Amino acid sequence: MAARLVQPLPSDPVAGWVAPAALFLVALLMRLHRLGVPKADMFDEVYYACEARSLLRHGYEVTHKDRAAGFCLEDPSVPYGDFVVHPPLGKWAIAVGEWMFGFNSFGWRFSAAVAGALSVLLLARIGRRMFRSTFLGCLAASVMAFDALHFVQSRIAMLDIFLLLWLVAAFGCLVVDRDDGRARLSARLDDHSSRAGPKLGTRWWRLGAGACLGAAVATKWSGLYFVGAFGLLALAWDVGARRTAGVTRPFLAALRRDSLSLLGILVVAAAVYVGSWAGWFASDAAWRRDAGTFDANLEDPQRHGAVGGFFEYHEDIWTFHQNLSEPHGYQSKPETWFLLVRPVAYHYPTLEAGQSQAVLGVGSPAVWWASIAAFVGVGWAWVSRRDWRAAALLVVVAAAYLPWFLERERTMFLFYALPLLPFMALAIAYCAGMAISGPGRPRRRRVVGAGAVGLYAAAVVMNFRYLYPVIAARMIPTAEWADRMLFATWI
Repeated sequence: MAARLVQPLPSDPVAGWVAPAALFLVALLMRLHRLGVPKADMFDEVYYACEARSLLRHGYEVTHKDRAAGFCLEDPSVPYGDFVVHPPLGKWAIAVGEWMFGFNSFGWRFSAAVAGALSVLLLARIGRRMFRSTFLGCLAASVMAFDALHFVQSRIAMLDIFLLLWLVAAFGCLVVDRDDGRARLSARLDDHSSRAGPKLGTRWWRLGAGACLGAAVATKWSGLYFVGAFGLLALAWDVGARRTAGVTRPFLAALRRDSLSLLGILVVAAAVYVGSWAGWFASDAAWRRDAGTFDANLEDPQRHGAVGGFFEYHEDIWTFHQNLSEPHGYQSKPETWFLLVRPVAYHYPTLEAGQSQAVLGVGSPAVWWASIAAFVGVGWAWVSRRDWRAAALLVVVAAAYLPWFLERERTMFLFYALPLLPFMALAIAYCAGMAISGPGRPRRRRVVGAGAVGLYAAAVVMNFRYLYPVIAARMIPTAEWADRMLFATWI
């Protein structure tokens, strides 16, 4: 029974840390190199970099003029806070870099670079634990580290890379909690006679997942899509553990013994989310801070105080997102994201004839197109093997991807799919594991599989190298830029 509940981790603890740490350093150096180029703001940096500076100065976002009037100039005629459409935590992260290095292109992008590199480290460790293989964990992390979209979003002051980091951290906490919970269950079975099985005590890793999920939602509301998915995974893993332990009614037993820890995820997530607004609560003049102060801005001026203003602010945000349908030249629909049909040109200035400098927000075809086949393989593995890892990847990707189809009138962009990337990389690593190893597989087939995986990894790196000039603002001849525009829709 214990052997079925608890599977040993790989027997290379030193390599299990050294290899992910090396990947972290490589990813960080890649992202820091020429981070301040271009010096001008790119795309939505005009909002987030300025809002981060306002948080440093005031604790809340202050109205500023637009790019045409002067980048990030606070408007003295409007003394109150500005209406912004995302929670503050991601902008606080950007503010850390500005505090360390000043209000410049390197400063406002620094935190994103660190977040991107940290996500690589975490994914390597998560993959190692999921697959019980340091190699496969590092393969997944390498695929993500050398993906063009991950690279670009790690070098721009936008919120999506911070959302990705918190979601990866939350998933990692749940994976560790799964192992920890099964180990506790195995250790306590012999001393417990209840038909529901023993209680497992405080699930600290599960509470950690709740904190990370709260931080994700406090960065962008799209993190809410993952809350339900991760909660379902945690419940399914509890049911599976108790079924393996011999409990006759594992679902009811999991509800009875583990539901409090599931509720803890939501409680901690909510606490972290509200706590991220501390600067807003501590202010006197932030947007909607006191409903009675903003009669000119309110449709319902009868509600007063911070609590009423907090809920009214959230109503404002909800209304904004529900009505976000203004056409944009780089918008795209979710059915095109995996195909990379329409990326976002973050930077393409007017230069002298024959020269180009670009930052194109596009994924690497070697990663995104391969992930389509990988998810087919993962689906087959779930149907044929009922593998919990395959099920986890399918559930998370479906919960994070499919809801976007319900908002088809909304203005959407390719980078909305960035949080899917870690699970795409894990799916690719999962299929690589199936190609390399398996029960009763002939040695020749394993060698061929290992060779194919090695060639694929090389293709990912070469694809990244080929795209590098147009994702890192390199000055190149326009003809070379045009060669890298695989489709007319990339222009």
